[in-house]
Amino acid sequence: MSPTSEAPAEEQQAETVQPQPEKAEAAPEQPAKRGRKPSTARKTRTVELTLTVTGTMDGEWQAELSHAGSRVVQGLQVPAAAVSRAAAELHEDISKAIESVLDVAREQQQARLAELEAELSKVKQKLADLQDG
Repeated sequence: MSPTSEAPAEEQQAETVQPQPEKAEAAPEQPAKRGRKPSTARKTRTVELTLTVTGTMDGEWQAELSHAGSRVVQGLQVPAAAVSRAAAELHEDISKAIESVLDVAREQQQARLAELEAELSKVKQKLADLQDG
């Protein structure tokens, strides 16, 4: 082969080699121009409701319901038994937590009842003493 015949082959190789790096450089630029790739994950719509149940040791319970940051129901009186049943329906862990609070409230109410019964007994005794005299 002559040197002139080799030169076109080298040029052909150079030509075929040059476009490849350009393509490699162009590939990273395309996503930057297009932005984020669309997600293939399925989008689901969620509804956010917030139920807040508050109670006192006297056994008075209230419920509030919020949707999308605005209150739907506010200050709704609910019985302690309904709170207990609802918690049991939701999840065992929620039920255990609420039942422990209700147990403390029951113990306090039973102690208060015992105090009142003792006081009532004393008052009845004093009344009986006053009537006998």
